[in-house]
Amino acid sequence: MTTTIHVRTATGVRSTADLGEVRGLLDSEETFWIDTTSIEEPLRALLTDVLKLHPLAVEDILLDRPGPKVEDYGDYLYMVIHGVECPDADIENVVTVELDVVLSRRWLLTHHRGPLKAPGAVAEEFARNGKMMERGPAFVAHAVIDRMVDLYLPVTEAFDEEIDALETDVVERTSSDIVPRIFRLKRALQRLRRTAMHQREVLQRLSRGEFEQIPERALPFYRDIHDHFVRVVDLAEGNRELLSAALDAYLSQTSNRMNEVMKTLALVSTIMLPLTFIAGVYGMNFDHMPELHWRYGYPFALGLMVLVGSSMGLWFRYKKWL
Repeated sequence: MTTTIHVRTATGVRSTADLGEVRGLLDSEETFWIDTTSIEEPLRALLTDVLKLHPLAVEDILLDRPGPKVEDYGDYLYMVIHGVECPDADIENVVTVELDVVLSRRWLLTHHRGPLKAPGAVAEEFARNGKMMERGPAFVAHAVIDRMVDLYLPVTEAFDEEIDALETDVVERTSSDIVPRIFRLKRALQRLRRTAMHQREVLQRLSRGEFEQIPERALPFYRDIHDHFVRVVDLAEGNRELLSAALDAYLSQTSNRMNEVMKTLALVSTIMLPLTFIAGVYGMNFDHMPELHWRYGYPFALGLMVLVGSSMGLWFRYKKWL
């Protein structure tokens, strides 16, 4: 569990892990960003006693929220932003990761469980370009949220590739694992879509100037995030429809193959029916059946069967039933 405080100074950005500095930073004119993974008591005390956050906001920060949201507490804005990750590059087990964001006019707090790519990438960018924090906490929050949204794009592309491969398998082969595979992808995509739908609403509220903590000059950047995320939602909707179409195509393909099998069996049975009749007639063994004592009776019966069977086969082919 770690906490890093990035502070803008006259010479750039310095980082510290001392929570005791926060009280002094609040009394100064410096802009600072607290990025933490801690859920321990010192952090709770910092949130409650130093930053003066609402108890409900503190509880939401320290506990996982099921979905994205944004709440205006007057002096600060509390946001829950969700990203996505694929453990072991397994698209069927895509999981959501939560980032809690508290945005004030002079400071920013981000909280997440365990390592997260988005805050880490922004911190590395600060190390290269210390002037990024000069524009204020709203722009730092934009940089973090923008990278959280970027986490969705590789996942949606992976869904596209998986669905393309699935469609090829549906057409080229019949396998018992295709239907379970489709439903696993549908469940994973539904989790992604459910989170994305709620997050789109949050980003839309952030982009239309509803909150005073986001200055007007930062709104175009938040609108850009919203536009990118609308594309993510559209891709999720399109992939959902493609999966439904793949399932319908598989069931139709299976039904067609079954129809072909049943058609073949029906034609074979139809051809065998008169042959069975001929064999049954000459198998009755009555004394007054001339063919039974005829020297060529057996070849005649076999030839008759071949003639009848061939004639029916040719007729079926002529009618394009074979």
